[in-house]
Amino acid sequence: MDLHTHTTYSDGTGSIPENIAAAEQKGLRLLGISDHIHYLTTKSLNRYVREIRQWSESAELVVLAGVEANIMHGGVDITTDIAKKLDYVIASVHLWVETPEEHVELVKLALQDENVDVIGHFGASFPYTGYPSEEGLREILELAEANGKAFEISSRYKVPELDFIRKCIKRGIKLTFASDAHWPRSVGNVSWSEKVFRKAGGRKEDLLFSELL
Repeated sequence: MDLHTHTTYSDGTGSIPENIAAAEQKGLRLLGISDHIHYLTTKSLNRYVREIRQWSESAELVVLAGVEANIMHGGVDITTDIAKKLDYVIASVHLWVETPEEHVELVKLALQDENVDVIGHFGASFPYTGYPSEEGLREILELAEANGKAFEISSRYKVPELDFIRKCIKRGIKLTFASDAHWPRSVGNVSWSEKVFRKAGGRKEDLLFSELL
C-alpha cells in the first residue's frame, strides 16, 4: 500500500490517473490520494473526490480518497462535513515547533479528533527539536490506542523509530505505508516502510485497511 500521495490538486506534479498508473506499474494493491486540504475549496474538493472515484472504477488496484490535513494550535483543519466525503484523513504537523513537547501536544489534539484516521510522518521534526520524553510518547500511544488512530510509516522521512512501531503493534495500533510522493515516479516508493514494519514484527492485520489488501 501507499496511502500518502499528492497530485496537481495540491503541490504534486502528477494527475490522479498518473499516480494510479505509477501504482499499477509497481504492483501496489492499495493506493491513497491524499492532497493537502488547504489547497481545496468546497468546489474543488467535490471535483477531487469525484475524479478519484471515477478513475478507481477502471483501476487495477483499490484507490481511496483522502486528504492530508494540518494540525494547528487550535486543532486540525478538517470538518465533519469534509471527512464524510472521504475514505480517510491524515493529520500532520507542518508548523515549525521549538520543542518536542510542543509537537507532542499538537499530535494529542489530532488523536482526539474524531475526523482524523492517521497521524502523518510522526517524528520528522525530532532531529531538529529533540526527542520527546518516554512519558510523552506513552501518552501519544495511549491516546492512539484509546481512540483507534493509526500512524503512517513514512519512507520519505524514515519515521517513526523502530521501537515506536513495535509499541504500536503491541498495542494493536494500526499502521500504514507512505511514500509522501509529490510526483508520479515516487508513488509506491515504500520499501523503507515495508522493511521497518517487518523488522518490528508487523503482520498484514497490523495495517489499516488490511481487508483491502
